[in-house]
Amino acid sequence: MVGGGEGAFIGDVHRMAARLDGRFVLVAGALSSDPERARRSAEALGLDPSRSYDSFENMAEAEAARDDGIEAVSIVTPNHLHATAAKAFLSRGIHVICDKPMTATREEAESLADIARQSTARFILTHNYSGYPMIRQARELVTKGDLGTLRLIHVEYLQDWLTDPVEKEGSKQAEWRTDPERAGAGGALGDIGTHAHHLACFVSGLKVESLSADVHRFVEGRLLDDNAHIMLRYEEGVRGTLICSQIAPGQENGLTLRLFGSKGGLVWHQEKPNELWFTPHGEATRRITRNGAGAGEAANAVSRIPGGHPEGYLEAFANLYVEVAEALRSGQAATALPGIQEGLDGMRFVAACVRSSDANGEWVTP
Repeated sequence: MVGGGEGAFIGDVHRMAARLDGRFVLVAGALSSDPERARRSAEALGLDPSRSYDSFENMAEAEAARDDGIEAVSIVTPNHLHATAAKAFLSRGIHVICDKPMTATREEAESLADIARQSTARFILTHNYSGYPMIRQARELVTKGDLGTLRLIHVEYLQDWLTDPVEKEGSKQAEWRTDPERAGAGGALGDIGTHAHHLACFVSGLKVESLSADVHRFVEGRLLDDNAHIMLRYEEGVRGTLICSQIAPGQENGLTLRLFGSKGGLVWHQEKPNELWFTPHGEATRRITRNGAGAGEAANAVSRIPGGHPEGYLEAFANLYVEVAEALRSGQAATALPGIQEGLDGMRFVAACVRSSDANGEWVTP
């Protein structure tokens, strides 16, 4: 692992997800850019001191030279380090599992994509919401044509944790996410907007052809956006909207996806992830539950326990790690796993939103 030491949030999440199904063992890390913090973090996690590194460059070089070196690395640093860290491992044939967004800027993403295409190793991007069973169910229903011809896609991701300027009050997570040097061009856009964008594309199977964005900073003195409203034109004439905000009091992690077609509609709420609402046109709305009646093959394949026993965020994250392990062991592609192309799409989306907003909502192509 690179990053994820003391005080980190997402590093713990990745570690729990990676070991939930017994497919991965953490054996090495460059857990912090501060050598002492890295040492303490490695000790707390039980790592061999000889495999606790003071930089990811040293880690990549040393592990690639070992007979028992790491097979894959999980990169959980702030965004501005994703590209250089990923390149260091990909160039040495070590598989990369990277937290989203892929990089801090579109230019970095394009450069990383070139390296990844030349590498023998794989690059996986952890858009973890795509691992929920009911999201796999929604995707299956769309693919089977149960919604008919898609017409509308609406996705929103609302949080409240940046309603106040907490980046100035000692919040480590807020500090880097609101810093253009570390987060990149997008604040809420990069942090949660990319999740919403990927989820809509993942379930619908469609790409965005053009967009018109209103990106805004409401908190005085904040350097990156904390709210964005975006109109979207997808392939095949489908229309959509995306709203992401981190200044919406009362909203903890309000990710909601709605799709409507000529034959029916779907609604899914992340805070109630084990249920999916499906309405065939002209019929009563149906509640489909994880591992319950009506759940299909795609959903059941990523469910662990009987219906009525809730599975959530960590299990969805772990589903991606299981699929990574199976793909690496088999040498075959895993069609549900986000990778380089999805990472590029996300960074192009952020850049296009900023460009459109700067041009007063002009329609642009990502």
